[in-house]
Amino acid sequence: MTKGQFRVLPRRIAGVEVVEAATRHAFARHTHEQFGIGLIHQGAQTSLSGRGTVEAEAGDVITVNPGEVHDGAPIGDDGRSWRMLYFEPSLVEAAVSDISDGRWKTCEFADPVIRNVALAARFRAIFAVAASTGGTDAKLRWDELVVTLLAEALPLVPRSPARLQVPPSIAAAVNRIDDDPLKPLTLADLAQASGLSRFQVVRGFARATGLTPHAYLMQRRIDIVRRLIAKGTPLAEAAIAGGFADQSHMTRVFVRKYGFSPGAYARAVN
Repeated sequence: MTKGQFRVLPRRIAGVEVVEAATRHAFARHTHEQFGIGLIHQGAQTSLSGRGTVEAEAGDVITVNPGEVHDGAPIGDDGRSWRMLYFEPSLVEAAVSDISDGRWKTCEFADPVIRNVALAARFRAIFAVAASTGGTDAKLRWDELVVTLLAEALPLVPRSPARLQVPPSIAAAVNRIDDDPLKPLTLADLAQASGLSRFQVVRGFARATGLTPHAYLMQRRIDIVRRLIAKGTPLAEAAIAGGFADQSHMTRVFVRKYGFSPGAYARAVN
């Protein structure tokens, strides 16, 4: 791939998105609704994760959990390239249940960067299957690679409750957005819901969630858009249904967060 290129490959396996990128793009803070696991192919990057700021270089496996706020910027002038697989949580839950003999369903990646040659090789193999046109044995090969990859990458421990705790006042503001992300809101509305001043809301919200209230609202709306596009909703309709002024506004936010356009995503998943 040439620098500055993103590719969302056609979806071959239900619930799995396949992305390749080679870019100097610096990503704003954002989240995914899926589990993400990938491999840095060339170059290096620095990124915020749920465990602080980390660096990853060629050969490193990288991970992200659903709802985990993260960003990413290249280290050096040459950019970096990577390959990623995004799994719907239900797929991971089913695999974790198998791996743990039914003891757990909810787990998370503990390490945002994993330096393990064998795991990197396993990721290359599973990515090749996800990106291939398939065959009579592709599903069996995929299933066995998924459970072995996740068994090595996911520690079999439940998600940590401590990381999910948010002060009650800020939780009230978060819930105000989550209850209806399409409803027009002001900072005064969130202050009233939380019983805090507007400044306290901004500061407390960013500290608790990793995002400002506006960034959080835009993330919730782009999540809606992404789900609608995956169901085949036309882009213009998805933009309005997601609370954006128009398709151009939606596209700008989508690209800023993910690096590729809603149109590219629609072509891959539909």
